Amino acid sequence: MKVLALSGSPRKHGNTDELLRAVVAGMRTAGAEVEVIRLCELKIAPCTGCGYCEKSGECVVDDDMTALYQKIIDTDRLVLASPIYFYGLTAQAKAFVDRTQTLWSLRHRATAKGKWLPRPDRKGLLVCVAASHGEKLFDGAILTAKYAFEAMGMAYAGDFLVRGVEGRGEMAKAKEKLEQAIQAGEKFME
Repeated sequence: MKVLALSGSPRKHGNTDELLRAVVAGMRTAGAEVEVIRLCELKIAPCTGCGYCEKSGECVVDDDMTALYQKIIDTDRLVLASPIYFYGLTAQAKAFVDRTQTLWSLRHRATAKGKWLPRPDRKGLLVCVAASHGEKLFDGAILTAKYAFEAMGMAYAGDFLVRGVEGRGEMAKAKEKLEQAIQAGEKFME
């Protein structure tokens, strides 16, 4: 089974990447073929809202998202990982999410290319880490992810969320949470 794991963290080797590594380890243990991509290493421009994709099924913006569309279409599962910034996804993750409008359009509106009908067994998992403990800390990210996964033709399989991890390298010390993340990765492959 093919999995695309996307890190929305702007920091290399930060807490989000550490948590994602554990989830990926669990998926690989379950036999998945996983490709990890750091969104901050790609050039993904913001959606311009031009509506071109609604007619053509293609995005007019020519950047690294163009190649990513095919990877999303080809994958069986997708993991979106992000630290929480101001109760939401990072700018890198949000730019990616906004650009999935093209996939939504390809499924629901595009006429020039015909419609894309994704397989019904596709799933998405949200993985987030945050410094604070706010009651609604993850609500914005969850809502955004649910609609993004729908746009990508995937069911929202759930999330793995960790609070109270602030300092650099703190996630690596949270052995119990990392073990739970491995288990979450294994379960995601069921």
